[in-house]
Amino acid sequence: MPKASQSPPLSPAAEVGGRITARMVEFRGPLFLAALLLVAGSVALARQLTFSRSIDAMFDRSDPALVPYARMTRTFGGGETVLCAYVDETLFTAAGIERLTAVTARLAGEPGIATAMSLATTPLGRRIIAVDESPAARRIVSLLEGYVVGADHRTAAVACTLVPPPAEATTARAQAVSRAGTIDRLRAVMRELPGGTVAGEPAMLRDGFAMLEWDGTVLAWASVMLTGSVLLFFFRSLRWVLVPMGVVWAAVWMTRGVLALAGMRLTMVSTMLSAMITVVAIATVTHVIVEYRRQRDLGLAPTAALRETLALLFWPTCGAIATDVVGFGSLLASQVGPVHDFGAMTTVGAAIVLVALALVLPFLALAGRFDADPRRVWGETALEVGLDRLVRRIVRHPGPILAGVALVVAGAMAGLARLEVETDFTRNFRPESPTVASYEMVETRLGGAGVWDVLVPLGGTVDAAMLGRVCRLEGRLRTEITTTGDDGRTLPALTKVLSVADVIAAVSPVPLERLERSAIGNWAVAQAIEVMQRQLPELAGALLGRDPRDDSPWLRVMLRARERQPAAAKRAIIAGVRRITTEVFPATPGEGGAEVTGFFVLLAQLVDRMLADQWLTFAIAAAGIFVLLAVAFRSTLLAAIALVPNGLPIFVVLGLLGWLGVRINMGTAMIAAVSLGLSVDSSIHYINRFRRHLDDGGMAAALETAHRTAGRAMIFSTLALAIGFLALTTSGFMPTVSFGWLSCLTLLGGLAGNLVVLPVLLALLARQRSADVA
Repeated sequence: MPKASQSPPLSPAAEVGGRITARMVEFRGPLFLAALLLVAGSVALARQLTFSRSIDAMFDRSDPALVPYARMTRTFGGGETVLCAYVDETLFTAAGIERLTAVTARLAGEPGIATAMSLATTPLGRRIIAVDESPAARRIVSLLEGYVVGADHRTAAVACTLVPPPAEATTARAQAVSRAGTIDRLRAVMRELPGGTVAGEPAMLRDGFAMLEWDGTVLAWASVMLTGSVLLFFFRSLRWVLVPMGVVWAAVWMTRGVLALAGMRLTMVSTMLSAMITVVAIATVTHVIVEYRRQRDLGLAPTAALRETLALLFWPTCGAIATDVVGFGSLLASQVGPVHDFGAMTTVGAAIVLVALALVLPFLALAGRFDADPRRVWGETALEVGLDRLVRRIVRHPGPILAGVALVVAGAMAGLARLEVETDFTRNFRPESPTVASYEMVETRLGGAGVWDVLVPLGGTVDAAMLGRVCRLEGRLRTEITTTGDDGRTLPALTKVLSVADVIAAVSPVPLERLERSAIGNWAVAQAIEVMQRQLPELAGALLGRDPRDDSPWLRVMLRARERQPAAAKRAIIAGVRRITTEVFPATPGEGGAEVTGFFVLLAQLVDRMLADQWLTFAIAAAGIFVLLAVAFRSTLLAAIALVPNGLPIFVVLGLLGWLGVRINMGTAMIAAVSLGLSVDSSIHYINRFRRHLDDGGMAAALETAHRTAGRAMIFSTLALAIGFLALTTSGFMPTVSFGWLSCLTLLGGLAGNLVVLPVLLALLARQRSADVA
């Protein structure tokens, strides 16, 4: 049996680490009992952890754009209406209107529905079918086109206003269950009709968060099971699969308990939380397994081998998790709500992994005698030979290798300039999902899924002069806001513009221009509004309202645009609407001006911020990790060297996305900062090994030792994690899918960087220092 080599004198920091780890091993029983108690308490607390089911949770809480959106939802109940649409080739016949009347009545009678509006509920009733002969019917149909009837006159829709969740449904989950039941019943009705579907923000939230809750449970288990299977293949030891799994689950539950205790709520990207905790824990424990196996091969007893392993890896592990915390913490700078929250949650989770390691690993590693030692993977001898050959080539030809890497990186990075952001929110879901199907119906048959508004402060009652200004605003919006069609023709960018002025114009025999100049114009407008509120109460409530916060009256101009447009086109349309709105309704000293808001506007701003936030968070992560490494290594040059092999794969992967035309979504926007924090862990272990052995046998021997120990561990951990991340690609939420496969690519790229680029840079550094000494 080979004997353990004599260790060099310990530094004060190493002595401190040795004493701490010796206590961890000595008191492993009480520590494990403490872990069990903490996990039990965390499981109880985690039951209080819920999803934030509000659309505005996607945005920065301090974003001034949320102020008018919140006013719109308070005043007009935004987001509380769903469209139940279907196709009827005979809609404008007696049978078609009869069918629509029955469908409207049936939907109105469903529990949870406050009101239901369709062509059948207009004052004309069944006379609406005379659209070709009756001017009144023609005006009403034209008014409601793109809202409850398609321009093709073959698509019917019923606008259903939902009852607010009951007062006893005090939790977000109870409210969601109540709302989900209503939407499910509506869908059951619509499935009986040709092309029947239910669209709208509440339906999208119902589908999205139900899917995310499912993902949060299933993907966590799938990721852990896949990773565990790979570890079992590598080390052929059930114990050394249970050890990392125990650390993972302790960390996951303690993290969820802390989040619940802090009053935090899960958001759209929180389903990846367990996967990220798994990454940090598995990567750390894999280094422990490889080093423990080496110590056992040197002849140490299990307890002594674990004590020596933990002492050797204590500070590198602390440094690695610290870089994870910095990488995740950089996401707190994001102005995208889910990304910011994900940063907060994963920062907590990474820190708790260190606690879980201390409490769980010593006991599970030494409890009992079964399957005590991790074994060698089949073909590991060939892996050693391959790593040794790689080191020899690096030592002989560092310059050409570095030049070749630089050439590949430069070519890939050129694609960064071609990166685009995904602006179609429906592409966050799989094409076969009901959410995409419903929005496809609205996009193609009801004038577009981009819904937004102009809010006009009234200051008092609606009079003829105010309606005249609204008419001028609408006229300019219809004629001046344009886009270019696929055939090169100029088309209106707004497929629908609707306000109370349009309703009055449709029901009033007197043109609005004459009412504005008439002495009895204000009286006529008041009478027309009274008739509208009596005969079309749902539409009136959607167009005129009072903000319950200050009782201020507001007029709403409803806008509709195509959702599937390039980001630049959306920005131009929104900017044009804002310009015209400001010119017609400017802010005055007495009151603010009109406001442009809505989900369409907020999403356009969101996607604009994704790309900027990606580079901001990456810069913060890189700066923070550089400082940490410079302090840990006491060398700014080594800190820079550690960043290079881990930063380059990120630029390469993102550059390839640009070349391939893959658009950035919320999952992609987090990958740069997170991947840097994760992959630099391996560099810390590698450099630590290299420095420990540099003075013993020279540069080549130090690289060979680092490759055989830290290099081998990073291969095992990276492959296990990459396969574990594949579980995320089965999600129905496309940002999670993107994050999963991009994480695989960046982890594998980081592995290549740490096995090739990092030793090349260390070899060049060692040569330079040798030359300086000579």
